[in-house]
Amino acid sequence: MIQSIKKSVKKKVSTFLALGLGVSIALAGCTDAQKVSNNEKKEEDVGFHKTGLPIVDKQVTLKFVSPKSPLAPDYSEMTIFKRLEKATNVKIKWTNIPGDGYQEKKNLMLASGDLPDAFYASGFSDYDLIKYGQNGTIIPLEDLIDKYAPNLKKIFEQRPELKKIVTAPDGHIYSLPRAEEMDLIGMPNIMFINKAWLDKLGLKMPTTLEEYHDVLKAFKERDPNGNGKKDEIPLTFWFNGWCGNEGDLIGLFGLPVSSGGDYRVVRDGKVLFAAVQPEFKEAIKYFHGWVKEGLIDPEVVTQKVEDLFAKGKTKDPTLGSFIWWENTEVVGTDRVKDYAVLPPLKGKDGKIIIGRSNYSEYGRDAFVITSANKHPEITMRWVDQLYEPKMSAQINWGPIGEIYEEDKNGMLVNKELPKGVAMGEYRQKVAPGGPFVVLREYFGKVVDMEPRAKERLQILDKYYRPYMVKENYPFIFFSPEDLDKINSIEPEIKEFVKQKEAKWLIEGGIEEEWDDYVAQLKAMGLDELMKIYQKDLDKFNGKK
Repeated sequence: MIQSIKKSVKKKVSTFLALGLGVSIALAGCTDAQKVSNNEKKEEDVGFHKTGLPIVDKQVTLKFVSPKSPLAPDYSEMTIFKRLEKATNVKIKWTNIPGDGYQEKKNLMLASGDLPDAFYASGFSDYDLIKYGQNGTIIPLEDLIDKYAPNLKKIFEQRPELKKIVTAPDGHIYSLPRAEEMDLIGMPNIMFINKAWLDKLGLKMPTTLEEYHDVLKAFKERDPNGNGKKDEIPLTFWFNGWCGNEGDLIGLFGLPVSSGGDYRVVRDGKVLFAAVQPEFKEAIKYFHGWVKEGLIDPEVVTQKVEDLFAKGKTKDPTLGSFIWWENTEVVGTDRVKDYAVLPPLKGKDGKIIIGRSNYSEYGRDAFVITSANKHPEITMRWVDQLYEPKMSAQINWGPIGEIYEEDKNGMLVNKELPKGVAMGEYRQKVAPGGPFVVLREYFGKVVDMEPRAKERLQILDKYYRPYMVKENYPFIFFSPEDLDKINSIEPEIKEFVKQKEAKWLIEGGIEEEWDDYVAQLKAMGLDELMKIYQKDLDKFNGKK
């Protein structure tokens, strides 16, 4: 009886919501028409130009919110944006929020309705895009793109798949893309080792997990930096980071883990949650032994990226081995010659397996326009300037005069860096990132590839690509229903796993707690989550 009453109530509520949604859509249509008329009048008042520069005759100020790197200045001080303001006559009033606190402050703004005109490098999750797109907090962009974004339209014609990436399941485009086609996808991790220490101690480059252990032990015990102190750090990495993480260490036990706390892996078309597999359990138990021996940095689960970088630049060299995607960023220009790539190691079963990240070279959260924006046409024209090929390169890597100069053919070529400056740090100071697209055909014609990227491609081809697993989880835009379920289940699961992994790595105890841990994950909805991911993977792959 109770169940039938519940079903009846649920049916009535659903009908009411459906009717309400239909009315709201109809009203929204009228409202949108009124907005278009009002906006056109406002644009006439400021001398808006649909093509060419400046965008407006009378300066317009837009308010943007964006995260930024700790090393970056306020965006109003960046050369690239000063030049854009001069060229477009559109002034941006920036609110920059440090990356660590950005998501929390962004969510407070959205909840309170205290909105900027746009979020630049928005950090909107797919759930955010669907939720705030459908409730009108951020506006659909497809019509604005069609009328006012010729650079982006051309890119969509060249890369229909990029347009598909940013198109929500309801058919709207709520956000603009970023793309960097460098064929580096799947390789966020490179293992480096102090070759100078190997030579000093008369050690060979390790080729197996056991040999690596013995080398790290020698680094700890034999004072390779020669200062008479026990200050050597044999191995460090960015625990659960989007790069430089422990994923390929776990892969030495047969199941590479994707980056950044994303434990989804695909094997023979089946989605697995790596953190409940026996290979994961064995790996964490094994590397806890390395922590006990002092071979893994005891601060590894709590340190931030800047802490890792600082350890590479101590007065006396202290790092024996580290995981990152570029050596100079960690150890600096003076010591980089002492470090070499550690070729992929043979794992416990004698095989070499390298994981493939679930990250995509495409992103769909680069820029959103809010309902508070009184000049969406001007805003779209402004942001479209960033999709011009040369401008995209500068937004991504840095401006002409600081990072680049133009050769006789007009191609952007890299300037020599100031002495002692690492490109990774310098780039954070001069390049905002955000909305840009750099297609692979731009390299060698529009822009010279960054030296670090060339090096990473060479490393990937020489060492890693032959051993990379073939499958990863694709960049799927899930339906609102699936996003609701994913968002209600996955964050707590990820946080729970991260806490347990950190505890077991440092303190041990995985054997005793494993069964309860797996049971707890199932109780939190892990099986339901994996069914959603499997269903959508099958759909993506064309399976029924």
